[in-house]
Amino acid sequence: MKLVDPIREFQQEIQAIRRDIHAHPELCFEEHRTAAVVSAKLEEWGIPMLRGLADTGVVGIIKRGTSSRALGLRADMDALPMQELNQFAHTSQHTGKMHACGHDGHTAMLLGAARYLSQHQDFDGTVYLIFQPAEEGGGGARRMIEEGLFERCPMDAVFGMHNWPGMETGTFGVRSGGMMASSNEFHVTVRGKGAHAAQPQKGIDPVMIAVQIAQSWQTIVSRNVNPLEPAVLSLTQIHSGSATNVIPDDASLIGTVRTFSTEVLDLIESRMEKIARSTAAAFDAEVDFIFKRNYPPLINHEKETQFVTQVLCDLVGSEKLDQRVEPTMGAEDFAFMLQQKPGCYVFIGNGEGAHRNSGHGLGPCNLHNPSYDFNDDLLPIGASYWVRLVEAYLPV
Repeated sequence: MKLVDPIREFQQEIQAIRRDIHAHPELCFEEHRTAAVVSAKLEEWGIPMLRGLADTGVVGIIKRGTSSRALGLRADMDALPMQELNQFAHTSQHTGKMHACGHDGHTAMLLGAARYLSQHQDFDGTVYLIFQPAEEGGGGARRMIEEGLFERCPMDAVFGMHNWPGMETGTFGVRSGGMMASSNEFHVTVRGKGAHAAQPQKGIDPVMIAVQIAQSWQTIVSRNVNPLEPAVLSLTQIHSGSATNVIPDDASLIGTVRTFSTEVLDLIESRMEKIARSTAAAFDAEVDFIFKRNYPPLINHEKETQFVTQVLCDLVGSEKLDQRVEPTMGAEDFAFMLQQKPGCYVFIGNGEGAHRNSGHGLGPCNLHNPSYDFNDDLLPIGASYWVRLVEAYLPV
């Protein structure tokens, strides 16, 4: 593994920053302290910056030489509304908030690269260090784009990275095309007519209609979607009623749909609405159908993926790189950036959890788990990847 030696030397400093951020998690669009920590470090290292995109976003700008070429490196900063179960020294100090997805580590890895790049002249062009808020459901990437990220920071390509528990520490995973799925949600309300439960003939029972709709929806993926196309339709909530002897007026169905293509998503949404309305109509009920498209699928561009593959092979060796890593039905708002600019998103192995010190929770070291913690051994690896990517993309 050909890591950047100076980055190894200041790993402890970057680790301290990571653990400080972990201990002070902030939710989407509330990352004021985190942004201040990032800004203070960039200023200390003499890196100019833009602040205020999407409220708390920070973009560091490092220019070298005369080339007009530029690239962006993105790290997310926000935490999750979860109660941490870990009890080690850097556990969350804020009740109900936790860095359970490793964004503290992503921020620290990019800061590690920023420090090195600020002190060396090994590239020709401009590097934009994008510290993004509100990945966890807030669409911070979209907000930054809407507020002029790519106009104020013109770049030829943009790159992202996420730690991945279960993958061996020091390994990477990447693939061209669909890497992560779209994220969408539905809120459907069946409106019937309430009645006494002992006199059901006087009402229109929304509960039984909701059950019929729920069962019929499960045929969409199995009978309407091409079996070779990944798709998930998960009904996660059904709410109705307040008493055992009352047929309620309405019932709600809530859940998520995940796909890797807009065409499949269009099909599922259309079929869901048709089934819901037709089923309700058959029972003389009505339906309010709301389908919200949150994050698009994350699609890696082929040329940039090939470029990243070569950089990673040179860095860690081909045996440490899975070029056909399994896509995930999880979602990422970096997808919005890849809709606007060519680029590539990679997974960096976070291990199985053996890195956690005593005092960790009893749960697994999985993303969005209250016992999760980022693996600090990744800090020099991820930072070295960013540096080598810059040097290869903006050669002197």
